[in-house]
Amino acid sequence: MDKVVKCLLIDVDNVIISEIEEVDAAIGDPNCKLTKPYRFYSEDNMEPWPKGTNQTELMIRAENILTIADPSPDIIAQYLKLTTE
Repeated sequence: MDKVVKCLLIDVDNVIISEIEEVDAAIGDPNCKLTKPYRFYSEDNMEPWPKGTNQTELMIRAENILTIADPSPDIIAQYLKLTTE
């Protein structure tokens, strides 16, 4: 299965770049799995998200995502460089 990398706007000025997968869940439970999420500041400035954990898979409710967008090819390339090192 190919990686699906997206930009997620979580709140104002909080953009996350991550592999994302929708999962079955009960109503109200987290239903999106984020793999290797990074906080996006600029093309040259991304850092693992959230700070304070080494966990690389996180669950989030789709209702907590304001919007999802396709990152540009340059951003995907930079993200993949960071997450495959």
